Amino acid sequence: MRRCVFTASHQAESPLPAGRGPDHHVLASSGPVRSRNGMSTAKKAVVRQGFKTGEYVVYPSHGVGQITAIEEQEVAGFKLELFVVSFAKDKMTLRVPTAKAASVGLRKLADAESVAKALTTLTGRARVKRTMWSRRAQEYEAKINSGDLVAIAEVVRDLYRSEAQPEQSYSERQLYEAALDRMTREIAVVDDVTETEALKKIEGQLAKSPRRAGKAEAEAESDLEGDNDDMAEEAA
Repeated sequence: MRRCVFTASHQAESPLPAGRGPDHHVLASSGPVRSRNGMSTAKKAVVRQGFKTGEYVVYPSHGVGQITAIEEQEVAGFKLELFVVSFAKDKMTLRVPTAKAASVGLRKLADAESVAKALTTLTGRARVKRTMWSRRAQEYEAKINSGDLVAIAEVVRDLYRSEAQPEQSYSERQLYEAALDRMTREIAVVDDVTETEALKKIEGQLAKSPRRAGKAEAEAESDLEGDNDDMAEEAA
C-alpha cells in the first residue's frame, strides 16, 4: 500500500503554542481500553476538528477515504497530530495535519440535499464553452479536484456521450471516467449501496438528459453556449 506522509500541506506545522505540550494532544488507542474495574471497554472514536476515527471523508484530489486513526509524529522537533486517511480502492494512505484539515479542503460526505442536487444536475443540458480543449480540460480537472459533488456532476454531464453522439476523445474519456468514479464512490457511501448500484443510479439520470442528434447539432449547441458565455462576460 502506498503511503503519503502528511503531504497534504507540504509544510511542517508551526511550534506548539506556549504552555501546550505534547500531553495536550490525544492519540487514538491501538488496543482495548480497560476501566478501573479491569473490564475491557469498547474503544471510543477520537474526534478532532469535527472529524472522528472511522468516519468517511472526502479529500479534494483523491475523493472518498476513511479516517482510520489519529496519530502523532515528530517533525523538526515538533509534534504533529495527523489524520490517517485510507483510500482502500487506490491502495493509498494519506496523513493530514489535523490543524490543516480545513485549509486543504478535507470535508464530510455530501448530505442528502447535495446528492439530490448533483443527480438533478446530470439531467440538464451540457454546457460546453466555445474555447480550446486544453482550457476546457483544465477547467474540468479543477472541478474534479475541487471535491465539490455538484461541480463533479457538471463534468460528468458535460462529457457524457449517448450512443447517438460522437465518441469521446481519449482525453475526454479520461476526465469523464475520473469524474464518474469520484461521483460513484461518494454516492455509494452516502446511500450505503454498492458502487455498481450507485453507477446505475447515475446512468439513469444521464439517460434523462437532452440527447443531441449528432455532431453537427452538438457543434451548433456548443457555439450557442459559447456566445451566451461571451455575452455574460461582457455584461459583467
